[in-house]
Amino acid sequence: MLDTVIVGGGPAGLTAGIYLLRAGLTCALFERQFVGGQAATTNVIENYPGFPEGIGGPELSLKMAEQAQSLGLDIRYDEAERLELAGKVKRLTAAGRTIETRSVILCMGASPRRLQLKDEERLTGRGVSYCATCDGALYRGRRVVVVGGGDTAVEDALYLSRFASSVTIVHRRDAFRAQRALVTRMERTPNIDILRSCTVDALFGEEKLEEIALRDVTSGKTRALPADGLFIAVGMEPRTALAEGQLELENGYIRAGEDTRTSLPLVYAAGDVRTKPLRQVICAAADGAVAASMAALDLGA
Repeated sequence: MLDTVIVGGGPAGLTAGIYLLRAGLTCALFERQFVGGQAATTNVIENYPGFPEGIGGPELSLKMAEQAQSLGLDIRYDEAERLELAGKVKRLTAAGRTIETRSVILCMGASPRRLQLKDEERLTGRGVSYCATCDGALYRGRRVVVVGGGDTAVEDALYLSRFASSVTIVHRRDAFRAQRALVTRMERTPNIDILRSCTVDALFGEEKLEEIALRDVTSGKTRALPADGLFIAVGMEPRTALAEGQLELENGYIRAGEDTRTSLPLVYAAGDVRTKPLRQVICAAADGAVAASMAALDLGA
């Protein structure tokens, strides 16, 4: 039996692993895809302390993983299929095997929210994307559209402006929620066109995306905009399916305070999956450190 199982290999999970191992606890981290989570899909992270010129998201993620593995963290690239969180012994099932543990740190993060348009799923991978840093280079010299008004959307527009011939950013409100510094830089980028108070109403294209329909939220009028690529950045959906019916949730997120303790003993939530006012890499890393420290304290380590 392990002392702790970590579910999710983003900054929260990797930091939790570092702190648990330094506390002398046994643990394993389960990650379904790749370490780093959303941070690993960010081209440049400019607000993580210690990197005056910024650092690539994939590079930072790999450095975190290398540090954790240098301490002996067991990273298993298997998706957690089931969790049993009640009771003194917790259980995680992955790849057909069940692991028993004394405590669990949940760091599943969040996934991109969809626009819920008719042809969105059909055109995903054929012009529709949720990751500018993953797919942006495919649109060199092409016309692309970004949807959203937060930091991610503006960062995506700035990143895509390096490749695309033109970038149009569409936001349903008349003011952006993104940091002022990012918005100012976007406004000064010559090949970025900013459309406020607009929504994407429909997608068109047979084999690939060819055009989108825009709706003016004030007048209700629609117009067509040719587009080779559409990058959707309208928020995240917490990955809490494994915890539903077992833990208290709030708007889909796991209810947990700054001590990361959840509604069940020895179960902790860290990073984007928990209720919190700010979701950034540094906050996720801090959550991981707190969760591991609370687990060590509660286990009597």
